[in-house]
Amino acid sequence: MQDYTVGLGSFFTILVSMVFVSNFVLARFLGLCPFIGVTKRTDSAFGMGMAVTFVMTMASAVTWLLYRYVLLPESVSGANIFSRFIGPDTSLVPVLKTVSYILVIATLVQFVEMFLKKSVPALYQSLGIFLPLITTNCAVLGVALLNTTATEEVLTFPAAVFQGFCAGLGFLLVMILMSGIRERLEVLPLPAAVRGIPIALVATALMALAFTGFGGLLG
Repeated sequence: MQDYTVGLGSFFTILVSMVFVSNFVLARFLGLCPFIGVTKRTDSAFGMGMAVTFVMTMASAVTWLLYRYVLLPESVSGANIFSRFIGPDTSLVPVLKTVSYILVIATLVQFVEMFLKKSVPALYQSLGIFLPLITTNCAVLGVALLNTTATEEVLTFPAAVFQGFCAGLGFLLVMILMSGIRERLEVLPLPAAVRGIPIALVATALMALAFTGFGGLLG
């Protein structure tokens, strides 16, 4: 199996792509639930962004190893476990990949939740229900699936981990930007009909349009 990075084959390309060009929130529209729900205050948005970045990075590492050495057929990976039981058939790999990735993400979220509850109880309380919902955050699952595409060419392990980290940085960036915008909007004399979620969605759309301007950075 051939290993490669992506695009121009450089970590700089991964950084620019994940943070600006293909941002999971503003370009792929994944993870909008915590993006809208936790950006009322900057401290909560920062805490959620850091938690998601950690989960994305660790999930990228664990799921890459799981895919490479457990799920891939032996003829492709040369060293796996699962194919010894089902043979070279790959029809079950997509289903098992999604299920196993969700289990990995859920485990990581539990560690984050226990750490915050013990070490930063104020942040744990402010995040509320959105913290355990990281398990079902499609942006986290999306980066894990993106790192292990259903082809014979996959990212190298360092590139996969770095891509997960950069995807988390992109999520953290837009969370902080959105929280700053919403804090300013709270003090503006807006009509009652557009306060709250409506104006937040309008601001999200404008941010998404602004981020399309980074598309030319990678040609």
